[in-house]
Amino acid sequence: MEQQLDLLQPTPPAGTPQTVTREGLALRYWPLWLADAASWLVQLRTDVPWRQEHITLFGRTHPIPRLTCWMGDPGCHYAYSGVHQAIEPWTASLQQLRRQVEAAAGCRFNSLLLNHYRDGNDKLDWHADDEPELDPEQPIASLSLGAARSFRLKPRQPSADAESPLSFELGEGDLLVMDPPTQQHWLHQVPQRRRVERDRINLTFRVIRRGAIAQR
Repeated sequence: MEQQLDLLQPTPPAGTPQTVTREGLALRYWPLWLADAASWLVQLRTDVPWRQEHITLFGRTHPIPRLTCWMGDPGCHYAYSGVHQAIEPWTASLQQLRRQVEAAAGCRFNSLLLNHYRDGNDKLDWHADDEPELDPEQPIASLSLGAARSFRLKPRQPSADAESPLSFELGEGDLLVMDPPTQQHWLHQVPQRRRVERDRINLTFRVIRRGAIAQR
């Protein structure tokens, strides 16, 4: 049975994240972390060079069910599911936001994957952010803008005594940090929600190991 988590209760002291821990899982969560989240959503809709990438599965090519953009420092190449992301330069505003996220997470990030979910039909399937380019010893910080969407996690290797899948809502301005070794032991997804009409933009700040070559 899926565990539905209410991360808004109890409210921690200002600036202190709530935490969720399970075997192999470590999360830190700041509700309503970004005060001007609505303004950021409007800005990023138009300022980001969004791309509609395609993926080939079993000989058939499909559009990825969301728009994406990859920003990073020079040399921060990244690929997943056979899609090699073109590196876009940081905008001045996202450079500033990066510093704010770094201060909260306690980590220096060199790259950013942005996902634009245009409505509830767009989704993100079960996966882990464990590509060879990503530093497994560093956290991944996820910032949500726009419509609240379900965020689910489940163990990579479920068993009779394994932890049940977790599910909670990430709303506008919420900041979630997935600390190591979460990506090695758990999968996560953003499922379809056909009744959701508003769009959502998610920013995941990451650390790329420069020079790492994905073996694909």
